[in-house]
Amino acid sequence: MLGIPRRYSHFVFGVIQSGLTSLIAAGIASFPADDAMLFIRHWMLSWLIAWAAMLPVVLLAAPAIRAFSLRLTREEQAS
Repeated sequence: MLGIPRRYSHFVFGVIQSGLTSLIAAGIASFPADDAMLFIRHWMLSWLIAWAAMLPVVLLAAPAIRAFSLRLTREEQAS
């Protein structure tokens, strides 16, 4: 493993989550391409742009979303 300190796990999560989400979204957006090479080229360029845009959003929004989700939910009672 990389040995990144656990206190940075939210950044690692954000990088992975934003990368995966933007990769899938860019692939869906690129699907109408006729040629396979055109599709791959368009997909990769779209993905890089989308990831660059989404990474700061995810890193800044994740703590607020987590706090909001904790407010919307409750701890389960032990039986």
